[in-house]
Amino acid sequence: MDVEVRVAGSAAEAEKEAAELMARQAELGGHIALSGGSTPRPAYELAARLRPDWSRAEVWFADERCVPPDDERSNYRLVRESLLDRLDRPPAAEHRVRGELSPEDAAEAYDAELQGVVFDLALLGIGPDGHTASLFPNDPALDELRRRALAVDRPDVARVTATIPQLNVSRTVVFLAVGGEKADAVTRAFAAEPGPATPASLVRSESGTTIALLDRASAGRLPN
Repeated sequence: MDVEVRVAGSAAEAEKEAAELMARQAELGGHIALSGGSTPRPAYELAARLRPDWSRAEVWFADERCVPPDDERSNYRLVRESLLDRLDRPPAAEHRVRGELSPEDAAEAYDAELQGVVFDLALLGIGPDGHTASLFPNDPALDELRRRALAVDRPDVARVTATIPQLNVSRTVVFLAVGGEKADAVTRAFAAEPGPATPASLVRSESGTTIALLDRASAGRLPN
């Protein structure tokens, strides 16, 4: 399960590659899982311009904060504002996590909705601590082998996340990580022994392709 590491000359170039991959998958159709955070916003905006017709695709979420969909912390709100509202033809379906429910109820509903679903493309980020989706270092959620989604308790706000088994059956996993503050986590995720201290190191497409889209800053500590 090797990773194809692509180092772009700038953050904007890495974001453009991510946008092109999303636009291509939207053209092909299928299930696309998206993530929140500030990093992918420019990629979402560009993907909408590159491919304004997403009617053949269904949009899912790699994780979500347990807040209402109009909350400024909501991943759904981010994706809606930066991508979905900018499309000429929307996705065939938008499968949002119902963050307005209790974490356990939202996770149970999303787990059931994900039954039988394989992501054709999962776009993920990497936090400075090495987390991806809402899979955090050494969290019990990393040991989940049966469920497709589950609730994760966090000090700031509870989350619902796709599990490692759900992410690892994706046909294509794409990590987008830019900026020098990500350099240590990127090195641990792609150039060190995988382990629960760096959840991103545990997410790999089992039968497809895993791609890391980096800029020079985030790739700065990778071995040559």
